[in-house]
Amino acid sequence: MPPSISSPPSPMLATLGRPPAGEGWAFEMKWDGQRAVTDVRRDGIRLFSRNGNDITSAFPELTGPIAAAVDDHDVVLDGEIVALDAKGRPSFARLQRRMHVLRPTAQLRNEFPVTYYVFDVLDLDGESTVAKTYLERRRLLDGLGLSGRRVQVPPFWTDVDGDRMLDLAREHHLEGVVAKRVDSTYRPGRRAPEWIKTPLRKNTEVIVVGWVDGNGAARNGVGSLLLGAHDDDGDLIYVGHVGTGFSAALRRSLREQLAALERPTSPLAAPPPSRDAKGAHWVEPRLVGDVEYREYSGGSLRHPSWKGLRDDKTPDEIDLPGRH
Repeated sequence: MPPSISSPPSPMLATLGRPPAGEGWAFEMKWDGQRAVTDVRRDGIRLFSRNGNDITSAFPELTGPIAAAVDDHDVVLDGEIVALDAKGRPSFARLQRRMHVLRPTAQLRNEFPVTYYVFDVLDLDGESTVAKTYLERRRLLDGLGLSGRRVQVPPFWTDVDGDRMLDLAREHHLEGVVAKRVDSTYRPGRRAPEWIKTPLRKNTEVIVVGWVDGNGAARNGVGSLLLGAHDDDGDLIYVGHVGTGFSAALRRSLREQLAALERPTSPLAAPPPSRDAKGAHWVEPRLVGDVEYREYSGGSLRHPSWKGLRDDKTPDEIDLPGRH
């Protein structure tokens, strides 16, 4: 019996771009969740986040269903943990209630249940499958017959137009599509052009570098967050501020978290515009968040809206909007 892996393979990542045209591509829907590599052995099961953290205890309701679904196979799976809304659509806002809780209560698990969407298999019964093509790996995955209330294998489509897939994602209020070369091997830890993601809404990860106090109804919390990202030289530069997308409770919670990271000077390589920095509290650049935005042409995000913090990505991974 193969031993459980001490550290999982890093998941393969997609590049940002338009849906490709022509033959040789398979399309999957893009799920608004948390990436997770799962190691299932007869002596136990472990779930790992994209950056290799063990998140098994954060999603205890998944371990039994995943183990039951794979039956007596030893397997390493790649997929996405999602929280579905009342209409059965992945909701990142609902997932936020679970992502940062290491040991959720039964009540929290019942109120915000999660499901594991599996879309790849990296090892099967002790044999690595990463050198096999996408279609070969999907056949192996389909052969496992994974199904259940907490484990699903979403479909994929070939010989279909990428723009039509994007229209379908829009009609069903999904996040977008991912195109994968049918002959592509699995490249752990690589952001490869063989996988192309196309979100319907522009979305980017950012580093929180500071905050400005709120006023009025938001006076006990953050009014806006100051945001940064790394440029091509690796310098941490300012990319704008966000003041929408927060509940009153979240504004207070974020202020408490950021107060513990406060520092006297800006962590940015160059000062932001003085109008944005007025009254700013600077923090150590340790927290990563998600924002939606209309456009970024350099300098500052336009019409950003806060989606939430992420603990599955590290600050050194965050580059400029439109690059990931």
